[in-house]
Parts: sequence; C-alpha cells; structure tokens
Amino acid sequence: MLKIKKDQLTKKDISKKINSKIGLPITYTHKITDNLIFILKELIKNKEINIKNFGSFKTMSKKERVGRNPKNNEIYLIKERKSLSFKISKNFNNKVNKI
Repeated sequence: MLKIKKDQLTKKDISKKINSKIGLPITYTHKITDNLIFILKELIKNKEINIKNFGSFKTMSKKERVGRNPKNNEIYLIKERKSLSFKISKNFNNKVNKI
C-alpha cells in the first residue's frame, strides 16, 4: 500500500498511485502526470475550468491593498496578484464524506 504524508501530495506520489492501480511503467506514469498537470495549468491560466463530478478551478485577480504585519503592526503594501480558487462538486463532496 502506498503511504502518503497527510500534509503533502507530490507528482511522484500520484505517479506511484497510477503505477500501482494500472500497472504501467513508472517512467510512463511520470510523463502522464506531468502532461496532465501541464494541461490543467494551461486551461486554468485564462479561464474557469469545470471537471464534472470533481470540482471547478477559477483564477481570481486580487487588487493591490494595504496590509499589516500582526507581529509588529508594521503596515505595508500587498501587490496585485492572481489567486487560484477551487470549489468541490456536490457529488465528489458526498463521496468524500462517506469515506
């Protein structure tokens, strides 16, 4: 059985899981994982992407704003940036909660 750290999931872990389920060579599963992540990155860059029965990814633009360091109350400017949002589908959420 594949052991995965609770706080991290790497591409290598995904490749090993594909290898154990399907039985493909590990080098081939590394390529599959890399290509899948590359495709998802390219699709998410420009727009929202919905994966049926899994969830939706959406890029959000966050405006420049003033922030404060809670340790020393120092005020600084937080630059404009893009952020990724994920919303789980109801179907997948129900499956996860049944585990």
